[in-house]
Amino acid sequence: MLEILMAIIKTLILLGILVIIHEGGHFVVAKLCKVKVNEFSIGFGKILLSRQKGETKYCLRLIPLGGFVSMEGEEEHSDAEGSFSNASILKKIAIVSAGAIVNILFGLLVYFLLITFHYGIEIAAKSTINYIGALEDSIRILFTGGTTIDDLAGPVGVATIVSQTSSLTDFIYLLSVISLSLGITNLIPIPPLDGGKILIYIIEFIKRKPLKEETSLKIQMAGFMFIIGLSVFVMYNDVARIL
Repeated sequence: MLEILMAIIKTLILLGILVIIHEGGHFVVAKLCKVKVNEFSIGFGKILLSRQKGETKYCLRLIPLGGFVSMEGEEEHSDAEGSFSNASILKKIAIVSAGAIVNILFGLLVYFLLITFHYGIEIAAKSTINYIGALEDSIRILFTGGTTIDDLAGPVGVATIVSQTSSLTDFIYLLSVISLSLGITNLIPIPPLDGGKILIYIIEFIKRKPLKEETSLKIQMAGFMFIIGLSVFVMYNDVARIL
């Protein structure tokens, strides 16, 4: 029972760090682009704690599996000052891609610092370069069909892996790996992932006009249904591996 509790706690800490890093990337770049952020939230569901600071409400919610940054004019058109919908395409791409990019940079930084602590900065630099090479291979495999959905892991799978870490070093290394994985996965061009949103903005940039709202909604809904179905399948696989 104690082992299960520790696994849950470690998983929540790991996911919490990665969510803060990811959503923090969206938040900071949105602020830099002068886009109004209405809410910065860690978790989903009922609000447990909240604090209003300036134009933004900061929230901690009940379900600790994710988070979000809610921007003015993100979900529906708004002509209010600082509206996301009135921002340039390049600013939209910068804001949407920031979360994944920060996850990737954070993962590399954590790995570099971990190796530096144990072996020194010379060795750490070379090891990180090799780590980036392995990352490039993983991305190539992901986009060329060299992997299958059976290789994917959801929250249950992550919790199982985290429960197997027996030291702080193992936990930090896993934090690096999952941060990189989260960043790369979010750049896959499937709505509602960040990569899917970026793809829509690129199409709009090429066409020099926004997609029809009905078309955009259909694309988002199709992607959402795909992600839901994939999530259910991955969770089933995770549970099946345990049993």
